[in-house]
Amino acid sequence: MIVVNRFRVDEADAAGFGAEVQAALDALAARPGYLDGHVGRNVDEPTLWVLATTWSNVGSYRRALSAYDVKVTAVPLLSRALDEPSAYELVGPGQATPNRAGARELD
Repeated sequence: MIVVNRFRVDEADAAGFGAEVQAALDALAARPGYLDGHVGRNVDEPTLWVLATTWSNVGSYRRALSAYDVKVTAVPLLSRALDEPSAYELVGPGQATPNRAGARELD
C-alpha cells in the first residue's frame, strides 16, 4: 500500500519544512513494514510538497504511527497535511482491487 500526504508550505518556510519532512521520513523508514519513501515538491506549484511512503500492508503503517519516535517526529508533521484521504491500495494492470467501503482488519 502507499500513503500520500500533501502539504502547503510558504516559500519562506521551505528550508525548515524540508528538514522536518526528511526527519519524519527517516522515523517512518525505521519501522517494520516500511518499503520505500520519497519527499517531493510540485514542479508547477512549489508551495505544494508531498511525502509518499510504501508499506507492506496497512497494518504496518498504522502500527508505525503509534511508535514513540514516529509520534514525536512524524505525527506533528502529518497533522499539517492537507485534509484528504492518504492511504491507497496498489492495483496492477488487469488486477481487480479488493477495496471496499467500511472498516478493515489489520494485516
